[in-house]
Amino acid sequence: MKLLEDRILKDGKVLGGDVLKVDSFLNHQIDVPFLCELGKELHRLYEGAGVNKVLTIEASGIGIACITAQYFGCPVVFAKKAKTSNIADDLYSAQVHSYTHGVTNNIVVSRSYLSPEDRVLIIDDFLANGCALEGLTEVCQQAGATVVGCGIVVEKQYQGGGDKLRRSGIRVESLAKIAAMTDGRITFC
Repeated sequence: MKLLEDRILKDGKVLGGDVLKVDSFLNHQIDVPFLCELGKELHRLYEGAGVNKVLTIEASGIGIACITAQYFGCPVVFAKKAKTSNIADDLYSAQVHSYTHGVTNNIVVSRSYLSPEDRVLIIDDFLANGCALEGLTEVCQQAGATVVGCGIVVEKQYQGGGDKLRRSGIRVESLAKIAAMTDGRITFC
């Protein structure tokens, strides 16, 4: 999506350790009109898939998930990275390693919010090694829900997570695919 690629080139910053910082518009400060355009595109890509739930993981994916869900007219469920006192013990859970934070979290979703009747679109801001999406897919499998696909804002294709998911049969649509980040420069696929 050229609109997104242009914004990444304009406002994104490549940091050491393979980190692309786009927090000025995507996942810390949110440019809502811009995210609406991304949400419309994700809706266009999956509009015939019968989506009735959007699933993401806290916290950075929540903004784009909410905006995308409004176009589908469906709720958003977000996996929490820890069980809190206000969540019952009746949970789906999966282990997810965070590339960004370098930790492994036990993500949880209440059984009240996913069921075998659900056709789930998984949304996230970034796709690197694919661990978050694998964990969210595992949660959907535990619920008996159907994963119709994954909608990603930025895929770091060179890290292989997207290809691994696609080989496993999961449809993955990324709005921007990065082929390389070297010397502070970004090359798109």
